[in-house]
Amino acid sequence: MTASDPYSQDAPSDLQSPPPATAGDLQAAADHDPEDPLRKALAEAAEMKDAWMRARAETDNVRRQAQADVAKAYKYAIEKFAGDLLAVKDALEQTLVAKASVSAETLRAGAELTLKSLAAAFARAGISEIDPVGQKFDPHSHQAMQAVESDQAPNTVVTVFQKGYLINDRVLRPALVTVARARESGSGVDTDTDTDTDERPA
Repeated sequence: MTASDPYSQDAPSDLQSPPPATAGDLQAAADHDPEDPLRKALAEAAEMKDAWMRARAETDNVRRQAQADVAKAYKYAIEKFAGDLLAVKDALEQTLVAKASVSAETLRAGAELTLKSLAAAFARAGISEIDPVGQKFDPHSHQAMQAVESDQAPNTVVTVFQKGYLINDRVLRPALVTVARARESGSGVDTDTDTDTDERPA
């Protein structure tokens, strides 16, 4: 093989292979072709990331708002009930500062009006009385203090020592009651007079 042979190993070495394409070259090439799958995939990925970030931010905002609402509701849950009780407190204070010349009947009438105001406040708050005289004993809302013999059916509430209260459907305080029990048929003592039937010797 001669030195002038173009296919000789001594051929010029300035002909080198091109460098490998970089990610930027691929992106630039993809930008030139709108229909390039790579470009479409990158665009869709960017849109999905943006949508996910927005959804996450919205979820965080809703969670923080819900937490704030719960905290506010817990803190001011009795605000309306407390406002209703202010009128009752005002009436009681007026009674205490009443002049000595005020008659007992007037004071009683004022106390009855105050009690009515309190009952109305209870009703608006969902608080109701448990006054079970004549009703069947209910261990869920009644507390028996004693049982007494009575003509009423056994386990019937005979007397209420202290009223109970419900708040909506939950027992706030059970009623303290006396319940009936059946009368005993006898005292258990034989009242017949014993007769000595043995004949005594004459």
